[in-house]
Amino acid sequence: MVSQFISPDDVGLLGDLDFEFPEGTHAIGRLDNQSEGLLLLTTNKKVTRLLFEGSVPHKRTYLVQVKNKMTQETLEQLRTGVNIIIKGNELYTTPPCDVNIVPRPEWVSAGRYDLRADIPHTWITMTLTEGKFHQVRKMVGVVRHRCQRLIRISIEDMLLGDLQPGCVKEFEEAEFFKLLNIDY
Repeated sequence: MVSQFISPDDVGLLGDLDFEFPEGTHAIGRLDNQSEGLLLLTTNKKVTRLLFEGSVPHKRTYLVQVKNKMTQETLEQLRTGVNIIIKGNELYTTPPCDVNIVPRPEWVSAGRYDLRADIPHTWITMTLTEGKFHQVRKMVGVVRHRCQRLIRISIEDMLLGDLQPGCVKEFEEAEFFKLLNIDY
């Protein structure tokens, strides 16, 4: 599924979900069609500006499965920033971020990108305060690991928790703003 209601391509869309979205609903902080996890939807147009274009950076945390074993040296490279290519073929140095090796969470079901048990891999959490196009995938690629699964598990204090794929959870606007740490 892609984070859109309309597409010229034959793909799963948000409108295909079993939920009556209010008119004007749009996605905040999109996920590409190979990513999973928390997706915020709102009818309030100022949320995107406050959350991703404001002067105060906001955290996004991802659970990432990478091919092969990641070392402490590699983690340190990611933590201190790596050079990636962004839009316009420009070289960009990522700012420091929080990266840690974690065990595979029990709640993670087998996905279409899961590696076989006999192929070495590592699960990490990565917390960023920005989101350049495919930034997580590019960062782990630069340090010679291939991103196999990418699951956004939080944006600020808004957590994916046990929300299942394709499910929708509604929030009152005041709670929504509070969990995202933006002014209401």
